[in-house]
Amino acid sequence: MSKKSKKAGQAPKSSDETGLDFARAWVEFPDPADDEQVFRCDLTWLTSRWNCIFGSGCQGIQAGRADDGCCSLGAHFSDEDDEKRVAGHVARLTPEVWQHHAEGTRNGWVSKDEEGSRQTRPFQGSCIFQNRPGFAGGAGCSLHILALKEGREPLETKPDVCWQLPIRRTFDWIDRPDDTRVLQVSIGEYDRRGWGPGGHDLHWWCTSATSAHGAGDPVYVSYRAELTELMGKAGYDRLVELCEQRLASQLPVLAPHPADPPR
Repeated sequence: MSKKSKKAGQAPKSSDETGLDFARAWVEFPDPADDEQVFRCDLTWLTSRWNCIFGSGCQGIQAGRADDGCCSLGAHFSDEDDEKRVAGHVARLTPEVWQHHAEGTRNGWVSKDEEGSRQTRPFQGSCIFQNRPGFAGGAGCSLHILALKEGREPLETKPDVCWQLPIRRTFDWIDRPDDTRVLQVSIGEYDRRGWGPGGHDLHWWCTSATSAHGAGDPVYVSYRAELTELMGKAGYDRLVELCEQRLASQLPVLAPHPADPPR
């Protein structure tokens, strides 16, 4: 089916994916650390029981390449600082941690896409930093493995897009009726639409898949480090309060995530 023939809101999905359009519970609150900024947070997503199932049932974004997870296309850098930060950690990778160390150091680990944007180089069908199953140093992202070995949070070593997924942060300037402006920072789910038109073509995507919604902790807890980095500590602490109020209510949860197990 061509993209032009798809109906609005449609996306190809596997049997365990729910639809993209459903009721969501959003909350807006001022940033405790910045009076010119407000947060708009998707409580439906942040209190859901999603968790990453890479290597444990992940079907991958490309058919026939489940072991790649969401790493098949490589990772685009958000800016020069992002690439420079990652380069500093790449310099510490060794052949014991990075399966493609020889290839990456000899021929480079950065490439450009069709539009000239810089990204981690795809190699043999996936990101050059992805260790394949059976590698003695461990399967998965070598930059992630490096962080765990060094006692760091993986968000320190990986490209921005890699550690932020599947959280999506967007910015919008809001003009208020009294001629003041605030920066609205939205924190929500990086669903298929977050990939742009290419989201239609993903073989599978986890945020709407029931198989990825069975975690013991909700997203706002399991992604504490990432959300703190995205929102600041004061903003994250306020988010925790609001999420806990939502979950502590004796009333049925308003607008639960459709991929979550029944509560």
